[in-house]
Amino acid sequence: MNNRLEEIRKEQGIKQEELAQAMGVSRQTIGSLENGRYNPSIILAIKLARFFGMAVEDIFIYDENESEGK
Repeated sequence: MNNRLEEIRKEQGIKQEELAQAMGVSRQTIGSLENGRYNPSIILAIKLARFFGMAVEDIFIYDENESEGK
């Protein structure tokens, strides 16, 4: 799964630390999400979407072919 989290966060002038605190996670978790090393729980994905006033699909891009190894 790909995401636009870093792009959106930077556009809004929010630091990783600030976002992490607002989400109740560590800064490392935000960094791992942005680098694609970690997929969020559905709850965290929804919290992030609400924080930015967006739909989950506007932040996280699911590629069916990627998950099936195609």
